Amino acid sequence: MSVIVPDEILATTGLSDSEMKQEIAIMLFAQEKLTLAQASRFAGIDRMTFQHILASRKIPVHYDVSDFEKDLENLRDMGRL
Repeated sequence: MSVIVPDEILATTGLSDSEMKQEIAIMLFAQEKLTLAQASRFAGIDRMTFQHILASRKIPVHYDVSDFEKDLENLRDMGRL
């Protein structure tokens, strides 16, 4: 699915294409519609950078026990634990 944002909307907001994607990703993450990984991928930036942006806006990172367990599993699969 593609979403087309008219040039006049971008001009009104003063945002570039990439900034608009980032704002959408932040909004969807804050509403718990996207995970951290999904939102950062959508925004086209790495997770740490996305987390810094969230922190600068005082948006908490949703990270629960299930996320922690997934991270541990991924680290084990990568041979880092």
